[in-house]
Amino acid sequence: MDTVRNILQVKGNVVYTVSADSSVYEALEALEEKNVGALIVMEDDGTLDGIFTERDYARKIILKGRSSKDTCVREIMTSSPCWVTQDTKIDVCMQLMTERFIRHLPVMEDRELIGIISIGDIVKHIIEQKDFIIANLEHYICS
Repeated sequence: MDTVRNILQVKGNVVYTVSADSSVYEALEALEEKNVGALIVMEDDGTLDGIFTERDYARKIILKGRSSKDTCVREIMTSSPCWVTQDTKIDVCMQLMTERFIRHLPVMEDRELIGIISIGDIVKHIIEQKDFIIANLEHYICS
C-alpha cells in the first residue's frame, strides 16, 4: 500500500502557516489568497500548535455571531491536531480522517512540519493508482 511519501512526492511540501495571534480575518485572507482550505498554526519556535480550517470559521465564528476581525485564530483553531509521518499508509490516513471527521493532516518528521495532505490529495492519488492499474490490465489483455 502507498504511503504519504508517495503523495508528497507529487504534491510537494508547500505548507501555508498562520500565527495563533493573527485575526481570523487575516487567516481567511490567507486561505483565499493561497486557495486552500486549511492553514497550519505554528508556535514562534516552529512547533505545531494547531490547524485553522474553513470549517472552524463557519462553525465557530459565523454560527456564533462573532467577528472575524476581533477574534484571534488561537480562540477557534483545532489545538493539537492529529498528524502523520511520510511512512503512514494511505489507508490509515483515510481511517483517521473518517473517524475524526477531518479533512487535513499535517505531516511531521522528527518534530518538524514537512507537509500537509488533504482528503482531496488522497482521493486524487487513489484514482491515479486505479487508472494506472486499469491501463496496465488493458495493455496486458490486448497484448
